[in-house]
Amino acid sequence: MSLPRIDVVDSAISVCDMAGALEEIEASLVARQGGYVCFTNVHAAVAGRADPAFRAITNQALLTLADGKPVYWVGRMKGARCLGHIPGPDFLLHALRRFPESGHFFYGSSPDVLNRLVTTLTAKVERLRISGILSPPFRRLAEDERQAHYSRIRESGAEFVWVGLGAPKQEQWMAEASQHLKPAILLGVGAAFDFHAGTIQRAPLAMRHFGLEWLFRLATEPRRLWRRYLTTNTLFLAYLLVDLIRPRKRHPLADRPHADEQIE
Repeated sequence: MSLPRIDVVDSAISVCDMAGALEEIEASLVARQGGYVCFTNVHAAVAGRADPAFRAITNQALLTLADGKPVYWVGRMKGARCLGHIPGPDFLLHALRRFPESGHFFYGSSPDVLNRLVTTLTAKVERLRISGILSPPFRRLAEDERQAHYSRIRESGAEFVWVGLGAPKQEQWMAEASQHLKPAILLGVGAAFDFHAGTIQRAPLAMRHFGLEWLFRLATEPRRLWRRYLTTNTLFLAYLLVDLIRPRKRHPLADRPHADEQIE
């Protein structure tokens, strides 16, 4: 199965809804090809526009899903009628319920959050098999530590490795680790660990529906997030305007070794 991509400020977003993304995951599991999945919001799209190396990582992913509502809106306005809004926290639950016994490993965050997460998810998902959890140190890992983590995940037998390191660290880790962890599929879901563990409150559904989750998070964590949202939201709008008024010299799918069908 090969999904088309849509260009959103140089990020090549996979054109699919929740069901289509799960089907692509299942096909990868059957083929035992491995890979990693990125969830792109405004912050990740802006980071990719500024950093070709980061953009290449997300554009070469097995799937790059429209996590942010603005990313979804832009894709739909550009003609991707089958594009769905697929936030990482929502996809996590859907995937666990679709593949409960496949073996799930959770990598990232703190030991306390991981323990809370396991308790919450096992209560929500019947027959859920959790293969392991691992909270890596915040600092850069030494080579022997990195290899030890790969070994622990491989030995767990997990087919899904959920990664909660935050962007861009989790995408960079997945791009490298995916080569060592095949046929497991790695999924970078960021703050989903905290949301499901209950350590960070998620925005009300109505705010998420109207693309205002960023405003809720800003209101709850103003000191940490005000600069990020002011900068990234402004740059996202600026990049959209630039792309509208000037012809593009290249397509972001050039970052992919085998470009799928494109939607212009």
